[in-house]
Amino acid sequence: MGFALSDLKLTSPAFNNLGAIPKKHTGEGEDVSPALSWSSLPADARSLALVCHDPDAPLVTPGTYGFVHWVLYNIPATTAELPEGAQGFTSGISSFGKPGYGGPMPPEGHGVHHYYFWLLALDKELDLKPGLSMWDLLGQIEPNVIGMNRLIGTYQRS
Repeated sequence: MGFALSDLKLTSPAFNNLGAIPKKHTGEGEDVSPALSWSSLPADARSLALVCHDPDAPLVTPGTYGFVHWVLYNIPATTAELPEGAQGFTSGISSFGKPGYGGPMPPEGHGVHHYYFWLLALDKELDLKPGLSMWDLLGQIEPNVIGMNRLIGTYQRS
């Protein structure tokens, strides 16, 4: 399938699609990941991967695009949700240079940024090593992606 939207549904009780992400889930607040849930996974999904990416962030390093806030993978397809402040599974490295969730915090005066929470369904369990960047993860899982969709939140620094 490659990278194309599917019927998979991704939602959060913290914000609606294209809605404002509450301050609690940002670098200006408690900086905890929002709760997420999903449905309509492909029947043959075996594992999941999740990334949160801000394409509106100014580019600071050649060869990059935006800012990565979360990379999480090796999630069994039997999982239907992540609680607020989710721990567990395998963490990759964000653009902050560390594992785990790092909430929105766009530069002051930079306006509204869009945060894409991407959920990707894979046709097998890949047992990927910890510490992958978003780009490394996407490169390794691309042949196995059978479904994907996103939830977009917005945030503007106060």
